Amino acid sequence: MSQDLRVGMVGYAFMGAAHSQAWRTVNHAFDLPLRARMSVVCGRSADQVADAATKLGWDGHTTDWRSVVDSDEIDLVDICTPGDTHAEIALAALAAGKHVLCEKPLANSVAEAREMAAAAARAQTHGVRAMCAYNYRRVPAVALMRELVAAGRIGTIRHVRASYLQDWIVDPQFPLVWRLRKEIAGSGALGDIGAHIVDLTQYVTGQTITAVSALTETFVRSRPLPSASSGLSAAGNGATLGDVTVDDAALFLARLDGGAVATYEATRFATGRKNALRVELNGSLGSLAFDFERMNELEVYDATQPAAEQGFTRILVTEGEHPYMAAWWPPGHLIGYEHSFTHEVRDLIEAIATGQDPAPSFADALQVQLVLDAVERSAAGGAWTEVESALEASPAG
Repeated sequence: MSQDLRVGMVGYAFMGAAHSQAWRTVNHAFDLPLRARMSVVCGRSADQVADAATKLGWDGHTTDWRSVVDSDEIDLVDICTPGDTHAEIALAALAAGKHVLCEKPLANSVAEAREMAAAAARAQTHGVRAMCAYNYRRVPAVALMRELVAAGRIGTIRHVRASYLQDWIVDPQFPLVWRLRKEIAGSGALGDIGAHIVDLTQYVTGQTITAVSALTETFVRSRPLPSASSGLSAAGNGATLGDVTVDDAALFLARLDGGAVATYEATRFATGRKNALRVELNGSLGSLAFDFERMNELEVYDATQPAAEQGFTRILVTEGEHPYMAAWWPPGHLIGYEHSFTHEVRDLIEAIATGQDPAPSFADALQVQLVLDAVERSAAGGAWTEVESALEASPAG
């Protein structure tokens, strides 16, 4: 491979913009063995993808994702499309010998995710790397949380408490965008934001969810079809309605293989909550709590201290000794949402350059997919449901 890591990105909307920010920034912030080159961005509309290329900083643009996958001028394919296209693009890219970064959740079904994980395992033997984009792992306070757990600072974990709350579809006149259609999105709040807290809690605890008891609910079951011009503007009175085919909210109890018990809540109907991701761990020696709306902070409770000195301590995670932070600003100067994506591609570039397997791998993302599947099955059947093993036979090939 040349000194440049030539990137082709498929999709240019919300996640495409976030990933573009990361590719533009990563070599300015970190000293890396490869230089990310933003070679080409792909989208369905010729005019819109051309505008996106100019705005986001890509050298070229195309409307044909297969040309990106097949090009000898591309080393890595970054997939920022809706879930129904992840498998086809990723499988083609891996078969073509391209490294892959794929947005979460990995796929729209367990079968697709298994096929993708198997393909990534085969490609790995030829030095091709694949990673799923769970960006919240790369928030410095979350990475510090994991380090403290691994060091035994809170002892045996007993409780995991996770929620991810948004409110962007509270209005019943909000249109039927693709995220509300199962055939495109796979699921609703469960896969869109619930997947994040499933991955994040398993990451920080080092434990795997083994069984769940769940319920899901769809509060608004039909919505105005989006306007042809914008795709987002809600139609007025008398508009044609379409069926919402995903969950609006998902809640579940879980057991983890290290003995912890957990609660999870994911909803896009928490009025007043915009992007409220919160995780708390309670252990035998202390507790840790993280709130993304205060993403530069971590709350730590040390139960080994004298009773008169106990209490939650606020750590401002901006010191050079904290994960990733040496690349940024002096202590006390905060970072934001976009930095998690920069850290993500930083770790991927390092893994590719050093011949290491990046995390989360497609196998890790498959395990999250298996949890989401168990939640859906439990919600449909109303019973405790075991999470299937990721080690079951994968598709041959």
